[in-house]
Amino acid sequence: MSRQSKRELVEAVRGRYLRAGRKEKSKILDEFVATTGFHRKHAIRVLRQGYQRGKERRGRQRTYGGAVISALVEIWRICGCICGKRLQPFLPEMVYILERHGELTLDDETKRLLVQMSAATIDRRLAPFRQQRGRGISTTKPGTLLKQSIPIRTFADWNETKPGFVEMDLVAHCGDANEGVYLNTLTAVDVMTGWTECFLLRHRSQQVVTAAVESLQGRLPFPLLGIDCDNDSLFINGTLKRHCEAEQLTFTRSRPYRKNDQAFVEQKNGDIVRGNIGYRRYTSAQAAALMEAIYEDLHAYVNFFQPVRKLIHKERHGATVFKLYDEARTPHQRAMHLPSVDRRHKLRLQHEYLQLNPAELRRRIDAKLKQLWRLPE
Repeated sequence: MSRQSKRELVEAVRGRYLRAGRKEKSKILDEFVATTGFHRKHAIRVLRQGYQRGKERRGRQRTYGGAVISALVEIWRICGCICGKRLQPFLPEMVYILERHGELTLDDETKRLLVQMSAATIDRRLAPFRQQRGRGISTTKPGTLLKQSIPIRTFADWNETKPGFVEMDLVAHCGDANEGVYLNTLTAVDVMTGWTECFLLRHRSQQVVTAAVESLQGRLPFPLLGIDCDNDSLFINGTLKRHCEAEQLTFTRSRPYRKNDQAFVEQKNGDIVRGNIGYRRYTSAQAAALMEAIYEDLHAYVNFFQPVRKLIHKERHGATVFKLYDEARTPHQRAMHLPSVDRRHKLRLQHEYLQLNPAELRRRIDAKLKQLWRLPE
């Protein structure tokens, strides 16, 4: 029976039920339950009280209305569709920044409700808007020439207490096949702060990778102290090793075929490079120019407006691993709170931060990505 039919049946039977004696009520109730499928207690309640408008929905009243959810979705998309545990601590700051740049206008009640949302509620409300991402292929070619002279560092060895130790990896923009010449991205991420830089490589060579490492030294807000890479021949070679020795940089490598040894940079490969550029094949100079411009904007967008969480403690109990994370903060915020970062660098970072509009950065990135996606392979 439809809901409307049940309402009509209740109205037809209710008067007779209220006037009937005890035995007759029992018979009417038996017929009513058999017809509607109601639980007997619910049937008694409905026949006594009837349907009351506005009181049929049970449970707690909804706290967050359409205006709050609309604002949440807008901020979430500006922040790159990050998870609730990363977004929630940064929400008050993002609301302030967007209002300061005229990108968002909220009344006091909407703002209050928005900033009080928990991470779990944020994830639950944003679930209908999320999309799944694809996967790419590996193009790592093992380098054996200097393999034995470069020490191995595993995922358990990262315990540096100061910034400057980075993981590096290459992302190939080769589509479904790695034949021929194609563009590559070198991703570098500082282990302590999460500061991330992406460099476009127009071709694969030892000299190009070494030049990117030199550029990285000028982009970081703190001195580069060491690099950790996989076993690709573009890293395991004499050119890069000599550069590290000349600059007094610690040079280590991961174990072959153990991606967990480079968990920090692998995560950024998926979130930043694949999450924005995608998995298509790119070979042209026009694509290279667009990707360089995109990475220039991503430098500011990721490091100033993308909160990251760091693992504080991990403990195993049987087959279960319990992990404790700190509160999500942007790489900029982490660098500003480090006493080892020079005061001049902090002033430069803060000056750059105050000039940036995350909504405008996101629009610029999206516009360039649309141009990139329209290019022929």
